[in-house]
Amino acid sequence: MGNSLKVIVAFVPSNECQKYLLEDLEEMPVDKTVDLSGRQLRRLPLHICSFRELVKLYLSDNNLNHLPPELEQLQNLQILALDFNNFKALPLVVCTLKQLCILYLGNNKLCSLPLELRLLQNLKTLWIESNCLQCLPEVVCELSLLKTLHAGSNALRTLPAQLRCLQELRTIWLSGNLLSEFPSVLLDMPFLEVIDVDRNSIRFFPSLAHLPGLKLVIYDHNPCRNAPKVAKGVRRVGRWSEETPEPRKRSGAVIEITLDEKPSPPPPAAKPESE
Repeated sequence: MGNSLKVIVAFVPSNECQKYLLEDLEEMPVDKTVDLSGRQLRRLPLHICSFRELVKLYLSDNNLNHLPPELEQLQNLQILALDFNNFKALPLVVCTLKQLCILYLGNNKLCSLPLELRLLQNLKTLWIESNCLQCLPEVVCELSLLKTLHAGSNALRTLPAQLRCLQELRTIWLSGNLLSEFPSVLLDMPFLEVIDVDRNSIRFFPSLAHLPGLKLVIYDHNPCRNAPKVAKGVRRVGRWSEETPEPRKRSGAVIEITLDEKPSPPPPAAKPESE
């Protein structure tokens, strides 16, 4: 009954109804964290914007499609979660929060990202999975400190050449897209540690053995005719992964690489707070 009532109250824009949804959150918590996930919110209560020392704000799993300009007051914010909402465009006010390190935008309806995103020069982790992106916005390539990029479950067919400029990037997740070829730009990124191209349409994999930083490559569920060659010690998850990168006999035996299972990204309700 409580959840049903919240759904009804969410349609009423009065201050009293908003306070009910906030459950009497009158003062900023001591840990400088506000979690309003799953509250059926249709607009962000302005009261939250008065918490000027706020560091973490979780607004996941609501019905938001815009944010108030007053959000700009939260200049100490480092983590902002807007995933599982109804955003068709990223509100520009988000790009004014220059201390942001982690931004969750997954499971919305984004078809692009604004050029103003380049202002977030402290951003280290960006989640844009499960949106409507047909190409990776080039502005992402201007986030010089980015270490982790989650761009799975979109409609990406290629990656921009400028991506090689992200020399801090260590992990890129591209599963569930429309890649028909392995993105050539990734071959020029020796600092990458994890490459995930699971569930695409890649038919042939070039050698990845020259990437010295690579630790894990996930290429399962592709119509490939070969497994990517990798350096010794690199884990592979996919067809033929139990074989050596370049099968050859030594003293009559074929060397094998032991693989761990594919690591799962953290669930929306329990997001990581480090890159």
